[in-house]
Amino acid sequence: MNIRGDFPLLQTPGLVYLDSAATTQKPQVVIDALRRYYESQNANVHRGIYRLAETATRLYEGVRDQVARFIGAASRAEIVFTRGTTESINLVAASWGRANLKPGDEILSTEMEHHSNLVPWQAVAKETGAILKHIPLTDDGLLDVSSLGTLLTRRSKLVALTHMSNVLGTINPVSKIAEAARKVGARVLVDGAQSVPNLPVDVRSLGCDFLAFSSHKMLGPTGVGVLWARRDLLEAMEPVQFGGDMIETVELQQSTWNELPWKFEAGTPNIADVIAFGAAIAYLDRLGMANVREHEIRLVRHALKALGSDRRLTLYGPRVAEERGGAISFNFGEIHPHDVSTILDRRGICVRAGHHCCQPLMKRFGIHGTTRASVYAYNTEAEINALAAALDEVERIFGRAETPAKQR
Repeated sequence: MNIRGDFPLLQTPGLVYLDSAATTQKPQVVIDALRRYYESQNANVHRGIYRLAETATRLYEGVRDQVARFIGAASRAEIVFTRGTTESINLVAASWGRANLKPGDEILSTEMEHHSNLVPWQAVAKETGAILKHIPLTDDGLLDVSSLGTLLTRRSKLVALTHMSNVLGTINPVSKIAEAARKVGARVLVDGAQSVPNLPVDVRSLGCDFLAFSSHKMLGPTGVGVLWARRDLLEAMEPVQFGGDMIETVELQQSTWNELPWKFEAGTPNIADVIAFGAAIAYLDRLGMANVREHEIRLVRHALKALGSDRRLTLYGPRVAEERGGAISFNFGEIHPHDVSTILDRRGICVRAGHHCCQPLMKRFGIHGTTRASVYAYNTEAEINALAAALDEVERIFGRAETPAKQR
């Protein structure tokens, strides 16, 4: 996939950007869309009846249609714009969670969740008296789905899980888990922050009730997220922020709410970045998400071979490229991930180091953190080779690391 010329920052000499699980680089068309809005389209949306405001509204609402098509939503009314995946999950927790969970009810999560899909449910469980349970992991970083038979009960009200781990790369069998959840009457929320940018996602095929994801992990700007939810659930949910365009009528003692999806979008929205997000979706549509996924599999397969053959490293997560996404976490013996990342940065290689907002997952594997390299559609095998070669520099500076733990 030869698209690197579309990304201005990737033209920086000597730069090897391997941190796309944190945020992706932006193609010129996205940057142009953002600039164009502020230069020639800037107006507030929805209320103005003059031509400029109507143009801004049309562009903004057009992105809602793009998002609905991109994930196979039944209606544009099911697409709520937020500030990111975290806010989308918190919206469900604060609205649906508080209204539907009671003492003794159970929320089922997993041991691999990002804090954004764990801490909100801890808070809601504490507030409502619900019980939080977790699907355990196998040593190779897969969910132990054999445990669902005992973990899913008639007390289960919600299953909240990631589609693709931001640490292990594991792609979870969401449709299979959703089918099991439906049998006991539980709703399913999917954290799609890593999956929606990297592979074709259709919400109806997944069988979930809620899906949350972010613009900035799929070539778009920061500060924009999406909550998709089934229309009947959104109709029944109460808003958690008030004022501005989520209002239909206001009296001194009471108010009524706007129709979907605006009921959940209080205040002036992030107009410019949503419009630029539309340019990112259009770019991905031109690439084709099946092609994006195929490219990712090729890169991951190459990375698993290049890094997996290095006896100094401990890899985490599945060792089959088709079972995982583009996030590849490893440890270099006992050398701290921050030290590894610092030395790689001297060679122009950008990777993430730490617990990646997954402290329980780190505890599960008995480690404090990892070094994580993550790839996207613009990366190349040559960049992975540069990473593998640069690890020799880490050893030169810190000395030969102790023999790592058993490969995972």
